[in-house]
Amino acid sequence: MSQDQVIEQLVKDVAYLKDRTAILDCISRHARGHDRFDVDMLTDAYHEDGVDEHGYAINPGPKYAEWANAVHAAGSILHTHNITTHNCEIDGDVANCESYVMVALLNNDGASARIISGRYVDRLEKRDGEWKIALRRSTVDVLIAGDAAILKAPMFKEQGYCKGVRNKQDVSYQRPLSLDATAERW
Repeated sequence: MSQDQVIEQLVKDVAYLKDRTAILDCISRHARGHDRFDVDMLTDAYHEDGVDEHGYAINPGPKYAEWANAVHAAGSILHTHNITTHNCEIDGDVANCESYVMVALLNNDGASARIISGRYVDRLEKRDGEWKIALRRSTVDVLIAGDAAILKAPMFKEQGYCKGVRNKQDVSYQRPLSLDATAERW
């Protein structure tokens, strides 16, 4: 392989890796936006004409955050959306992705929880140099309910772990991160 061919291949490889990273970053920001109730972050994950399907609830991307925050607030105190296996096929400016998601929800009673395992099946499009969701379809593959009362146990509370909050007071927004900054604790 000539040096020109090596450079040409490197340019293609770097472009592909940049696209893959931007796509996964969009999906990860979407998950974080959920957990922090960050409307701007959630909304920014969709193109203006993007669509989200969660069962029979079909929302335009710009309205999805309002719907999702209301649903999550009605059914849980806290939750985490964990993106695990991520598959992505890029064809020009269109990417077809399947991202496994594990959502843990602390129910409103603070003593029980649910874990939902499913997938986000997405079509992302690169427009004006930016990858965003054009269509998301969500699956639910497993749903488990269980006891979370240990979170109220004195032995757990004494450990003083930070507690997530659904706003920009969450420790993840602290810049610079510091032990001197306040954080909500269990």
